[in-house]
Amino acid sequence: MHRWFSGGQNASSLSLSALDEAQALEDAMQAASHMMNDDMEKAEEELSKGSSVFHKLGMGVASFMRATLGFEREVMRQATEKLSEAETAGSEHQRRAQRHPQSSRSSIYSPGTEFALCLAEAQIMGTIVGVLTESITEAIKGFYKLRKAYIALEAIMEEEKRHLDAQNAEQSSAQSQDSSIVESSEASSTTQPLDTPLSENSQDEFFDAEEDQDVSQRLPAYRGRLASSDSDIRQSLDRLTITEQNERPDPLRRLTSTFQEGPEVDIFDGNIVDGFIHSGASMCFGMLLIMLSMMPPAFSTLVKIAGFKGDRKRGLGLLWQASKFGNVNGAFAGLALLGYYNAMLGYCDILPSSGTGAYPRERCKALIKNFRERYPRGRLWILEEARMLAREQKLEEAMKILEEIPESNLKQVTALQWFEKALNYLYLHRYDECTEAFLKLTQLNNWSHGLYYYIAGSAQLELYREFKSNDPEKAGKHAQRAEELLKKVPQHIGKRRIMARQFPLDVFINRKIQKWEQRAKDWDVTFVDAVGVSPAEEMSYVWNGYKRMSNNHLEASLSKLSWSESTSNQVWSMETNDEKAMLSVLKASVLRNMSKMQESKDLLQTEVLPLKWSNLKGGLKDNWPLPLAHYEMGVNYWQQYGSSRSEADLSECLKWLEKVAAWESYDLDARQVAHPN
Repeated sequence: MHRWFSGGQNASSLSLSALDEAQALEDAMQAASHMMNDDMEKAEEELSKGSSVFHKLGMGVASFMRATLGFEREVMRQATEKLSEAETAGSEHQRRAQRHPQSSRSSIYSPGTEFALCLAEAQIMGTIVGVLTESITEAIKGFYKLRKAYIALEAIMEEEKRHLDAQNAEQSSAQSQDSSIVESSEASSTTQPLDTPLSENSQDEFFDAEEDQDVSQRLPAYRGRLASSDSDIRQSLDRLTITEQNERPDPLRRLTSTFQEGPEVDIFDGNIVDGFIHSGASMCFGMLLIMLSMMPPAFSTLVKIAGFKGDRKRGLGLLWQASKFGNVNGAFAGLALLGYYNAMLGYCDILPSSGTGAYPRERCKALIKNFRERYPRGRLWILEEARMLAREQKLEEAMKILEEIPESNLKQVTALQWFEKALNYLYLHRYDECTEAFLKLTQLNNWSHGLYYYIAGSAQLELYREFKSNDPEKAGKHAQRAEELLKKVPQHIGKRRIMARQFPLDVFINRKIQKWEQRAKDWDVTFVDAVGVSPAEEMSYVWNGYKRMSNNHLEASLSKLSWSESTSNQVWSMETNDEKAMLSVLKASVLRNMSKMQESKDLLQTEVLPLKWSNLKGGLKDNWPLPLAHYEMGVNYWQQYGSSRSEADLSECLKWLEKVAAWESYDLDARQVAHPN
């Protein structure tokens, strides 16, 4: 009574502040969810109506998505500004909440944790944008912020763990006491009447509540329209055990998850702040741990200096945990998971048969189904469904989905759709459509025009070779267009950099153009006739398109590669060792993907492995065939091991992979796509 009358005004203001925070959080998350439904304009319009930390973070996320989906310089500048605003607001509100801990809305986390999470999210996104802005100074600043975000997220996860461990211990103790009381009651029931009166000392008494009681227990509960988790998504995912059968009916390839996902999510129901913190921290820390575990060599020094440590197993567990929530954090976690399985792991040739590298096909399908129902206009979910089909060598089905899907209102998402279509046209050997798709991309973003022109020209070159013998007129038109497109490449490369470095593929394709121009002079032939082994098939190999092809598509690739040795190719007798080695490696990769491992190994051992490394490097030569021949040998033995379970095959696989891992730098060294675990 004393507190109610003397402190009523303060208690009221605290309640109002906590309720306002929950309302602002719900409004911001509801607005941000429009991003997942391909309505960025509505998301930004709704977010601009609020001034809370959560609204500022939402605006930062929207700018970040535009920046990372399109890589446009002006958009990245705007994203940097928005994320900086969110970072400043998060830091200020965190300090304010720590000075007034009684206003905390959370029943699990320390006061201000929700703002610490907002700050960490802004720092992570700011780091990524900083790296993409091409400035090494900005990248280093970003890594410093990333370290702070890493520490903050780890602290949130540790605090949550301590709270849940203590809660579990209390429940276990209470259950133990209840059990003892029941046993004692049963033992004494035969001697003590049930109507024994209370003793004089056991009468009802009134006590003052303890002054240090958590104020969140006294504040009125917030009853909003946005649940902290979604029962439909949760139940659907929980029905799927993590132990699943792989797409191949091989009993030796059962997939068993070994990662822990976290507590039951229903303990966060009813407290939107706790649900936001748990799902957001799980999503952010999970993505960060996976990202750090896959950091390319160019960033390895910075990672070591910053003291980071990736953990893919834990990261995946956190993402699966976050994906069970029906809020925007759960949606981002779902996209991250699908991107990991369909894109990152989808490009890997060597995958563990269980554990972190396993492919939980049914669970991924359920994830797509649930989020497509939640966000029916979201093209990113449809894109992931197409990628999943392509991963399963169902390219025609994937293309049907991609061709029927309307273009997104968000230009950057439309660019992703067209890039996926363009690559699939390449794998399907639909060269005219491939050309037009890559040219369409030059209108949608300003990121990799040199690469787009290169692949478009390579597709036209294939059509020239196809018609050269039987339709000279048509062949001439394709030859003219191929040369026109390929000669545009040099003027469109080198304009974009990461950490002041030119993109490896830009360097690669520029050297190829120079090589063909020099050969045309040396051999006195046209530019298109000076081109060596199919650059279109080489690009399919770069993107690991052979893994997505069915046998009939692989047969078509063999046919395209065989053109180089045919009578239609008038310069094969002058061809160099590096080109001949390239042809053999590409053929060997196709044969391996057709499960003809022995033929693949024989070809490599006969035509490539005897060559000297010193004779295949320097100048305008292609230096990648010899190291990647070693890699292909390792993958062949890995595929044999999948059916034989022979220790000898596994030992040979490791031997070849260790050789290529120790190789000096070479073109396409990023093509070694073995799962590192």
